Amino acid sequence: MPSVPRPATELTADDARRIALRAQGLLGVPDRRAGVRGVLRHLGAVQLDTISVLARSHELIPYARLGAIGRKAVDAAYWTPKPDGTAAARPHAFEYWSHAACLLPIEEWPHFAFRRRAYRARPHWNHPLPDGVYDQVVKQLRAEGPLTATDLGGAKKTSEWWDWSGTKVAVERALMYGEVVCVERRGWKRVYDLAERAVPAALLHDELDDTECLRRLVRLAGQSLGVGTRGDIADYHRLKAEQVDAVIADSGLVPVTVQGWGKPAWADPAALETPPRGRHRTTLLSPFDSLIWERARTERIFGFTHRLEAYVPKQKRVHGYFAMPVLAGGRLVGRVDPAREGRALVAKQVSVDGPGAVPAVAQALREAAAWVDCTDVRVERMDDPALREALVRELAHAQN
Repeated sequence: MPSVPRPATELTADDARRIALRAQGLLGVPDRRAGVRGVLRHLGAVQLDTISVLARSHELIPYARLGAIGRKAVDAAYWTPKPDGTAAARPHAFEYWSHAACLLPIEEWPHFAFRRRAYRARPHWNHPLPDGVYDQVVKQLRAEGPLTATDLGGAKKTSEWWDWSGTKVAVERALMYGEVVCVERRGWKRVYDLAERAVPAALLHDELDDTECLRRLVRLAGQSLGVGTRGDIADYHRLKAEQVDAVIADSGLVPVTVQGWGKPAWADPAALETPPRGRHRTTLLSPFDSLIWERARTERIFGFTHRLEAYVPKQKRVHGYFAMPVLAGGRLVGRVDPAREGRALVAKQVSVDGPGAVPAVAQALREAAAWVDCTDVRVERMDDPALREALVRELAHAQN
């Protein structure tokens, strides 16, 4: 790691926590006029995932910041549908590999040129591509317009999820190369179109060299985090440590010291100009929320160990299949593993830091239930059984 310049300022651990919350849109008055698109641009990336318990993760992330926005409006904000009888409208976002599979603001298309080039140079793929299929897929999209993999000839060879057809391999490869873009999701299936039609002409280029792309993504990560270590910044868009080191000095971020962190850190200079103040959100967080993406950072800032257990065998789960951290007062105060049964939101397993967190958990459950059109909240199990009755009382009091 190269030498780090003298820190511009020293932050307390609480300063860093509040800066991070504000940078993530969870402290202060939310910008409701900018809506979902504003959240996407503010965060720089919104992770996608197939799991849907209360809602899909890309819906939960703006909900956590804006409150009970219409779920249909969320998808409409990301993917602008084609109006009947008119030319296709430009999307406001594109899907690509960032922290993981993410929605990204369309204006950042040029800054992922470094990754598209890397994919084109990749020596092998996990899925073989039959001769001629790639060109056929591009030709069909050019002739017929936006299509799903099924429309193109089928997504799978067998019922196994991993067993992609040659068509699916080809169109996904074209997506990674940047020749094809996902212009919307239809029943969670990607709808593909040629990038030359979907991406605004001024953005449709790979002219920026790797250094310029990396400098931009490091700066964006710093802005979205507020303050972070090299590891935090690298993880945001899944850059390599050496890529961050090569550009961070010219990224516009400033070196700082954070008490208790033990590692050098960098901050967005705009985040240091005014102390973070305002209303804290009380909400359930998606396990894929960018506030808690990086486990070591989450432990460092909140003293909270976060782990998605959906892919852990049931008998080995500690907090539940889709345990959602509860944010309240700028702290992570518990977890809820939710489910839906008819019009009831079921808290299958709940853990809280102590009695003082019970009202916040009840509020988060009530608001989430109303958002997904549930009329009742039922608590099945709490790690501390003595607190279950208090949580049930809080929920009943709110419903009366």
